[in-house]
Amino acid sequence: MVVQRKRFRIEDIVFGNAPTEETGSDANPMHREIMTELRAIREQMAAPARAIPGSVTEVASQQVADTQVLLQTYRAQIEQCEKLKIELDLIHDAINRTKQEIAVLHGKSFNGAEMAKVTGELGAVVGGTEEATQQILEAAEAIDQSASAMAKVTSPDQQRLLREDIQERVVAIFEACNFQDLTGQRISKVMNTMKFIEHHINVMMDIWGGVDAIKAHAPAVIDDRVGDARLLNGPKADGEVGHASQDDIDAMFG
Repeated sequence: MVVQRKRFRIEDIVFGNAPTEETGSDANPMHREIMTELRAIREQMAAPARAIPGSVTEVASQQVADTQVLLQTYRAQIEQCEKLKIELDLIHDAINRTKQEIAVLHGKSFNGAEMAKVTGELGAVVGGTEEATQQILEAAEAIDQSASAMAKVTSPDQQRLLREDIQERVVAIFEACNFQDLTGQRISKVMNTMKFIEHHINVMMDIWGGVDAIKAHAPAVIDDRVGDARLLNGPKADGEVGHASQDDIDAMFG
C-alpha cells in the first residue's frame, strides 16, 4: 500500500516536482535522519561564524586587523608629512624673500659702482674738512700776526695794509666755512644709502622672526681692543652713556 504524505519544502527544493512515495514504515527512519542532518546544516548556517584556530577565517581576520593597523600608521605618517610640508613651504618662502632682499641690496648698494660712490663721498668729506680746517687755521694765524703788527706800527699806510690783510683773511675764513654745506650734502647721500641698507636688513630680520629671534643667535660681544684703543670711543653723542664727563675728569685730578 502506497501511503501518500505531505511534501516538505526541502523536498520541493531538492526533488522539484518529482513525486515522492513512502512505502510502509521502513522509510521513516531514513526520512528522519535526512531531516535531522538538514536541520543541523541549517543551524550551522544560521549560527555566527566562529574563527577556528588555524582556519582560513582566522587568517583572514588577522590580515584585516593588520591592515587596519597599517592604515592607521600610514594615516599618522601622512599627517606628519603634511605638517612637514607646510613648514618646508614657509622656510622656502622665507628663503626666497630673503634672496630678493639681498638681490636688491646687491643691486642698489653693494655693487662696485655704488660702494665706490659711497666711499668717495666719505673720502671727500674727510679731505674737505681737513682742507677747510687748514685754511681757517692759517687765516687765524695771519690775522693774529697782523693784529700784533698793527699795535707796533704808527704809519697810516702800514696800518691800512694790515687792516686789508686782516679783512682778506676773514673773508678766507668765511669761504673755508662753506665746506660744511658740501659736507652736509655728501653725508646726506651716505646716510640715504645707509638707511636703504638698514631698511632691507630690517625686512630680512622680520622674515626670520624679528630682532628678538636674531638676538637669540647673536654671538657674545667681546671687546678685544688693547692698549689705548680700549680708551678711544670717539666723541660722545647726546644721551649716550658709557662716556666720562668733564666733571668726572676734573674729579680724577682733584
